[in-house]
Amino acid sequence: MLPVCRRSSRIVKKIKNVTKTHKRALSTQDVIEREEKYVAHNYHPLPVALSKGEGVFVWDVEGKRYFDYLSGYSANNFGHCHPKIIKALQDQSTVLHHTSRAFFSDQLGAYSEFVTKLFGYDKLLPMNTGVEAGDTACKLSRKWGYRKKKIPKDQAKIIFAANNFWGRSLAACSSSTDPSCFRDYGPFIPGFSCVPYNDLNALEKFLQDPLVCAFMVEPIQGEAGIKIPDEGYLKGVRELCTKYNVLWIADEVQTGLGRTGKRLAVDYEGVKPDILVLGKALGGGVYPVSACLADDDVMLVMEPGTHGSTFGGNPLACKVAITALAVLEEENLADNAFKLGEIFRIELRKKLNNGNPIVNTIRGKGLLNAIDINTNIVDAWDICLKLKENGLIAKHTHDCTIRFSPPLTITEEQMKESIDIIVRTITSFDTTQ
Repeated sequence: MLPVCRRSSRIVKKIKNVTKTHKRALSTQDVIEREEKYVAHNYHPLPVALSKGEGVFVWDVEGKRYFDYLSGYSANNFGHCHPKIIKALQDQSTVLHHTSRAFFSDQLGAYSEFVTKLFGYDKLLPMNTGVEAGDTACKLSRKWGYRKKKIPKDQAKIIFAANNFWGRSLAACSSSTDPSCFRDYGPFIPGFSCVPYNDLNALEKFLQDPLVCAFMVEPIQGEAGIKIPDEGYLKGVRELCTKYNVLWIADEVQTGLGRTGKRLAVDYEGVKPDILVLGKALGGGVYPVSACLADDDVMLVMEPGTHGSTFGGNPLACKVAITALAVLEEENLADNAFKLGEIFRIELRKKLNNGNPIVNTIRGKGLLNAIDINTNIVDAWDICLKLKENGLIAKHTHDCTIRFSPPLTITEEQMKESIDIIVRTITSFDTTQ
């Protein structure tokens, strides 16, 4: 083994070499090769190396511009580098950025008051990522089940919708019906079961079990392929959970904050979940912020020392989240998402559903949309590659569905330009094979 001084010298030289590499212009291939060498292979990215973003656009390291139709899986609802959000981040970071919940700060109370009043709940429990907030909702529900519903110790059950996706933690894997999510990660957390999505009769049978404390569901299933339930499903969920004294957890991490054309997707049916889970866009795309919201009857089962997070509710997160929500309201972005989402689907159906054999289905709400592809003709991945060549980046899910979710700040002119790219790309494939 080398002496400490010689090893330290070698490490310093390596750091200097990395710094030099950063100073010279990198190609897309340089970026890809370095990531593949030093980063775990737990993603399969589109081969584009981004270095800049502004509004609805991103640029790669060679300077080519793209429409961003993934929006960081809806974390970038307010576009890239929104000036108000960036200013809030910069200003707060120079004053106080982290304290931990061991102390009070002047931002957490202000943030919690703003959010609870906006969404109509008594209390907020701050976390960082969507999966943490989902896990928090599960813990909160179990504790409520024991304390309030009087479920016998360690017997509480939580029901999830089949084909759900709320992250990659062991709890999320334990609730998944997707082998790519749960395979080789067992044993799993007990007390989790799944019920078919959009099936109230099946749900009622599960909820009749007195050991069930909660039902967790996405109002629109995102990773499953933008699956939209029948009208009345969410209202039915609310009625059944009330009837059987079960907490309804609404996972609005992806569907919330204007993405579907309403402030929340549950607003389409005018219903209120017992626990609301938010994340992604709550941090304005620049900082990880998530939250669980609930009324006192549920939230106050949590006592000091029983749950927490080192970074949850830090002053920087709070300031960014307040600003992000203010942008959502002040710029009427939910209304813009509703209006432009209608245009998006109408135009694509008009131009692609009239006899084009590649496109099976076009669906969505607001600016959360999907196209199902006939994979007997072409793979969704190949369409995504061609879209990239034509100046628009989007990502597929489950091999046959391409999601289209641009920032909510997109204009009608930008929408029409990107629709032209999508139509031109899809119609360029040979359908005679």
